[in-house]
Amino acid sequence: MTVTENGVRTIDGVELTPKAVHIDLPAPFATVEEERLHRKQKLAGALRIFGRVGFGEGVAGHITVRDPEFPECFWVNPFAMSFRHVRVSDLILVDHDGNVVYGSRPVNRAAFIIHAAIHSARPDVVAAAHSHSVHGKAFSSLGIPLDPITQDSCIFYDDHTVISAKGGKVVFDIDDGKELATYFTKGKAAIHQNHGLFTVGGSVDEAAFWFLSMDRSCQAQLLAMAAGTPKLVSHDDAVYTRENTASPIAGWLSFQPLWNEICRTDPDLFD
Repeated sequence: MTVTENGVRTIDGVELTPKAVHIDLPAPFATVEEERLHRKQKLAGALRIFGRVGFGEGVAGHITVRDPEFPECFWVNPFAMSFRHVRVSDLILVDHDGNVVYGSRPVNRAAFIIHAAIHSARPDVVAAAHSHSVHGKAFSSLGIPLDPITQDSCIFYDDHTVISAKGGKVVFDIDDGKELATYFTKGKAAIHQNHGLFTVGGSVDEAAFWFLSMDRSCQAQLLAMAAGTPKLVSHDDAVYTRENTASPIAGWLSFQPLWNEICRTDPDLFD
């Protein structure tokens, strides 16, 4: 850094004065085709991120996103395909009756049953995420909600639910899926007892980041409970933290570092 005779600070000849800064935020799409491609790209990227952090377990786990033109249908990863290998071209489109209407690979029936019920019951949900993550599974067996023991866990304070119905049972029956959806009418996340976590959002970015954050919050609470009795963040402070860190745009922004990384390391996801 150089300071001129009149006291002006410069670096490499650039004057150090307050600058206007900006950050790229979600923008309207010119066409529905453009928006569809964007949603599919984010879906493929989010699935690869789930694979990278170890959320894959056999054929279990899925992320879904509504089609912007046909909202009664959603895009999802195909059955029995590794999260880490999913490309845009591999994604399939499924209607709420479980029919694959675009693509040639089968759908995980559990993905159709639960996600179709959630998408059908909640028009506000654009994307939903679920996997059999280790910490999510372990925490779900307790049948309790997340406590506000960290700033991160405050994201979910009074904004998630615990569902005990059909806990531990593989959900292959349509009525079981509809019943689960009746317990998840609001909020960004659900803990399905003896099963795992579900998160939702207005974008793939949001739903995927909420899932990543919730799984880590489950891990943190399990560790804290094993060590002793965690101290809780006060109600007022937990609400304040949630209101300032857990909006849809906050979830979207928090996903962007992961998105940028996966785009650089896995360019074939766009194939």
